[in-house]
Amino acid sequence: MLHKRKGNPFTEGSRELFDLAGQGRIDVFFLGGAQIDGAANINLVRADGRRFPGSFGSAFMYPMVPRTILFREEHSKRTLVPKVEFVSAAGNPQALLTGKALFGWQKDRRRFRLESVHPGHTVDEVKHDTGFDFDFSEAKTTEQPSKQELSLLRGPVAQAIRADYPDFAKRVWG
Repeated sequence: MLHKRKGNPFTEGSRELFDLAGQGRIDVFFLGGAQIDGAANINLVRADGRRFPGSFGSAFMYPMVPRTILFREEHSKRTLVPKVEFVSAAGNPQALLTGKALFGWQKDRRRFRLESVHPGHTVDEVKHDTGFDFDFSEAKTTEQPSKQELSLLRGPVAQAIRADYPDFAKRVWG
């Protein structure tokens, strides 16, 4: 979206985004990867013999933004690996969100902790489909969104996203 004039508040491209991060003026950053490992490293360059567009500014943004949330919709041993094939960026995320679970990051232990499992999935399934070890004590179920949150997501959020990500919007909201 940053490459489209309509959705880009910056006049000098990504330099302004990096300047804001360096000044501590960005609170939260969402970062995905082709692979994510148990040490919270991400790979945006190559995996399984495939080449991807690359890291761009992730190696800078990840450690600079205090609350980086890693995400990957696919939750499998192919994407959540013991060790990434190439380290594009490393840091201390706040969390890792997947299509099956939410993990918190334990900075002192440099290890993920299972916080909750999404409805329709189990702890055993999450363990089986995760390529790295993680901590957990009690399996909570991820809280369902409220009616108000669902209304916002299905209304104005869906409308805004549909313009730039039509395939995603169609898959999620029909």
